[in-house]
Amino acid sequence: MTSRRKFLQNSATIIGGSALVSATSNSAFAIFKNSISPNEQLNVGAIGINGMGFADLTSALKIPGVNVVALCDVDANVIAKRMKDLEKMKVDTSKIKTYNDYRQLLENKDVDVVIVGTPDHWHALIMMDACAAGKDVYCEKPVGNSIGECRAMLKAQQHFNKVVQVGQWQRSQQHFKDAVDYVQSGVLGNIRTVKVWCYQGWMKPGPVVPDTAPPAGVDYKTWLGPAPTRPFNSSRFHFNFRWFWDYAGGLMTDWGVHLLDYGLLGMKEPTPKSIAALGGRFAYPDLYEETPDTLTTLYEFDNFNMTWDSAMGIDNGPYNRDHGIAYIGNNGTLILNRGGWEVIEERQSKNKVSKPFVASSDNGLDKHWENFISVVKSRKKEELHCPVSAAANVATVAQMGNIAFRSGKKLEWDAAKEKFTDESVNKKYMMKEYRNGYKLKSV
Repeated sequence: MTSRRKFLQNSATIIGGSALVSATSNSAFAIFKNSISPNEQLNVGAIGINGMGFADLTSALKIPGVNVVALCDVDANVIAKRMKDLEKMKVDTSKIKTYNDYRQLLENKDVDVVIVGTPDHWHALIMMDACAAGKDVYCEKPVGNSIGECRAMLKAQQHFNKVVQVGQWQRSQQHFKDAVDYVQSGVLGNIRTVKVWCYQGWMKPGPVVPDTAPPAGVDYKTWLGPAPTRPFNSSRFHFNFRWFWDYAGGLMTDWGVHLLDYGLLGMKEPTPKSIAALGGRFAYPDLYEETPDTLTTLYEFDNFNMTWDSAMGIDNGPYNRDHGIAYIGNNGTLILNRGGWEVIEERQSKNKVSKPFVASSDNGLDKHWENFISVVKSRKKEELHCPVSAAANVATVAQMGNIAFRSGKKLEWDAAKEKFTDESVNKKYMMKEYRNGYKLKSV
């Protein structure tokens, strides 16, 4: 492994020409892979491949010299489906080993890089175990499912000194960077309010249905892992896990870590002073969910306020966009989302500014993977676009909003002590309780 790593460090230049990589099909990479020696290959094992985990793998396989050698999922039906998908992508699946226990995949010495694409409540355990096993990691967002997990994951990454990229791929899109540069240039004038919103008309929870036996091929006990033991219910499983506190945090941690991230980046502020939140199950009171489908959160900073506004079942968000970040300045308002950015002038200002819409022109997920693989090879961790430290900070801010909602309190944050001033809230919400014999290892 040492000689292999040394060679990989010397071959970081393979990532050059990212536009070509993003635009080229998998089959077109055969000519490159055939000319790359076995020592240059970088082998990936993907854990949790039903949703973003497989999207991540697909982007990884666009990069010359990156191969998939292992797949892991607790649902055998998902593994079968993904093997067929890989065959359609002209991937030789005969050499891919499959598992339903991630620990067995981590024992595979051929795996260099691990993708963590599981439900949120598994992220901390798998990422930390992967680092301990000597693997570099691409972990889906949110990095942790509690503030305590975020801290533990950062300590593990630092202790084992591994490359860990978190899947907040907007950080790799050029138009997001350009918009933040514009915000920080000062031309918008004094920014007093930052609005962050997520209106997702297509998203809805599952119906209220009876508990049943798990489907054939599903290792439900392993899927639960450290979460509370409950009977299997199809409306809590796969995509719908995100609407239950046992496993995730609703839209706040699903989309919020992407969007709040840019509110914080644009204003150069890591954490708020106080947090208050109101919301509820207003859109789908008859469907199966615990997290709020409608939520408004107010974050107080020294010189500005930031609001989070989310709603399922509605697309008609602020500025006629279903998601975005608005930096509202005295001279103009910059509106930014995945589609692009523009500046709307402030009519009352003598120094009004405006800028026509600038559309996104790149594939953020592909570029995020190109950045990650280049750092795996160079070992220059400071070049990562979304290291654990950055992802842990925004995940903490998202968790603050959920905790304010769940506690029903306006919360004060002690930045020096990195905790709330209300000890009863710290005790109840800072760390998830691990069950069924699982626990996070201290490092």
